[in-house]
Amino acid sequence: MKKNERRQRWCWISGWFIFGGCFVAAMEASDRPEYTDYCRQLQQEIQGRKHGFMAGNKSYYVGGFHASWRLIEDETIGLTHPFHHDLRSRGTGILESKLPGKEHTGIGNDYLGWEFYKDTRVLYGSVIIDGKSFHHPKPTSMRWRPDKMICVYELDGVVIREEKFIATNDAVASVITASRPVTLRFSGHSFYHRNSVSSSAAIRLDTDNNAILVSEGGTVKCRTDPGGDERVGPCVYAGMTTVLSASRDLSESAVHHRDGRGVQIYSFSVPCDREGTSVSWAMHDEPDVAVKAARDILLNHKVRLAEKTTEMNRQLNEEVPWFRCPDQKFVDIYYYLWAIYLMYYIDVNQGWESENHTQTAVNNFLGIHRYDSTFQIKVGAWTKNKSRYAYGNVLTWKHLTKNGHYRELADGLRMISDNKGIGWHSGAYGAETCEHVLGAWQIYLHTGDVEFLRECYEDHFAKLFKKRISVFAMNQFEVAEVLEKMARLTGHPDDVQHWQKAVNRESAHIRLMFDQRWEVNGVPHYFAAPKNGMLMTNGFWAMRSPYFPREYAQPMIEAWALDKEKGFFGDFFPLAMSKQAMKKFATDVDHSFGYTPDTAYFTLDGMFRQGALKEATELSLNHLGNYNFHSQWKIPVAPEAYKRDLSLFGDQFSNFNAGKILLYLEGFAGLKYSIPDQRLTVRPALPRAWDWMEIRLPIADRWTKIRYSPNKVEVTGCPIQVVVEQ
Repeated sequence: MKKNERRQRWCWISGWFIFGGCFVAAMEASDRPEYTDYCRQLQQEIQGRKHGFMAGNKSYYVGGFHASWRLIEDETIGLTHPFHHDLRSRGTGILESKLPGKEHTGIGNDYLGWEFYKDTRVLYGSVIIDGKSFHHPKPTSMRWRPDKMICVYELDGVVIREEKFIATNDAVASVITASRPVTLRFSGHSFYHRNSVSSSAAIRLDTDNNAILVSEGGTVKCRTDPGGDERVGPCVYAGMTTVLSASRDLSESAVHHRDGRGVQIYSFSVPCDREGTSVSWAMHDEPDVAVKAARDILLNHKVRLAEKTTEMNRQLNEEVPWFRCPDQKFVDIYYYLWAIYLMYYIDVNQGWESENHTQTAVNNFLGIHRYDSTFQIKVGAWTKNKSRYAYGNVLTWKHLTKNGHYRELADGLRMISDNKGIGWHSGAYGAETCEHVLGAWQIYLHTGDVEFLRECYEDHFAKLFKKRISVFAMNQFEVAEVLEKMARLTGHPDDVQHWQKAVNRESAHIRLMFDQRWEVNGVPHYFAAPKNGMLMTNGFWAMRSPYFPREYAQPMIEAWALDKEKGFFGDFFPLAMSKQAMKKFATDVDHSFGYTPDTAYFTLDGMFRQGALKEATELSLNHLGNYNFHSQWKIPVAPEAYKRDLSLFGDQFSNFNAGKILLYLEGFAGLKYSIPDQRLTVRPALPRAWDWMEIRLPIADRWTKIRYSPNKVEVTGCPIQVVVEQ
């Protein structure tokens, strides 16, 4: 059986490539994009809408608290919820697993307290104006940017402004100015969680450094293993030091006491005026390191903030493909999703966290997830510096395979856990890692880096799939092909025959596998419908396979994607469950996850790959414009999900949306390139609503410009051959 193929035509005429009526310029030119201040461009008003969110490397900040978009606590002056998270624990405790053998989850897996930032209380500010106290005032305005947050308060005729940011040293600062002199009073306490059992925290005043040092300690309730017993162990911050400091003297006003739980309560007051006052937080295993970081950000706050802004703008200008179109809304969505993707990168460089990688959600478990990596790996493949922003998304999983931390079934299927940290894994196993193979291959195509491929193959893919190749949305045929190619390229010729036999790839068999699943269980024009009638979008995901029968795709799209009575087109596209199935399945979970970002990506990606460009393009615009842009607030959003009633659900800054970036680059722009083959392929899918679109793509350290119009594609500055598919 042959893969689906598109017609390709090209010839050289007077400096232009002509492709089936489309013209593609082939000029040598420098098409580096002009600098854009994306931090300013992406600024959005979030007061009363979202909690605040900032990210460093191992430090994060959540301002206020919204429980799944429901306002519980407003942000206030100071630093409410800065927290350290280096993946030493999954939750609030650190205990060793009690499971035997390969399924031992290590040290630090904890099913309790994922969102432990909610119970931190660091520097909650109050304002005293002419003897009148304003207790933890809420901002009249809170503006979010990728580099900082700006809060404004209007109190009794006084305007107070603060800028909060995380520096490169992982310290957090709030720089505060007041239109006339006021007193700021801050209070907080040592770490104590709702699952805490005891506190052994100690506190001292360091007058030489104008700092308060809290030695964190205590025990918490933990559950290390799936279905395991609840036990008591050290808290995640045991042995760490929290440092709080200010730019003005705090020693005269600083007081502290221990409450009945052993928690250290502290407070101090400092003046503030037009000259400004800054407060800081830092946390580290070494007290001296934390003190140095907390003081440095205060003494050099202008420089450190400028560095943060410069770095975030550098990444958005230099590391990601440049995108423009006539509708600014879609430009902002594109860069907002990239900003979140980049903000979540973490480089722990310890234990099983030796590679830089992105993460998924601050309002859930911080870390990388096996399932989410299926598309996050592929997003990384489009960055410029792939050794920093792409390789680790694949290679961080190798630690589990190499060290034998997987579950093996009787049929030989080996599955790794859903997430992991420095020395633990979750013990929640799944088979989506086969899709990582395809992502790794795409990174190789974008780099030609055989050494990277070897790192992926040896002790990871070759070991994990040695006995059986897992399956994700009918990808087993493509995965087997890629593993065979990897074996050849990485110098393992003896493995080639093994991968050839691992999956039956005879044309008749492949076709049979798809035919057997078409219209099963009495569901017309649908692929792989389940017996119970719960029709989810995953039937569409199989369209991502190059072997999916083209003649099945169009009837399925017409019957289920475009149908607003029984299909997946709800208030926008796509519902996670068809309207037909919704009548039967209506649990709280079913209602909560009415629309989800992962299902949208996989569904729309499949349509693009099957050549249903008209439908895929318009449905993608429909989804992005409704899911990732709030019509009332007029700002981009990245929710974990929407409920069936269109209320927002789950995490508010969710990198679960990362796959949507691929809808721009691989969908609308139709881009695909291979450094080994020296070829850039363009399959344009310009939305009807746009009369132009432009991409600047970093290829082999050069910027390639691709300009789209209804009947023409112009490519300049490309260092490799260009082919346009019709």
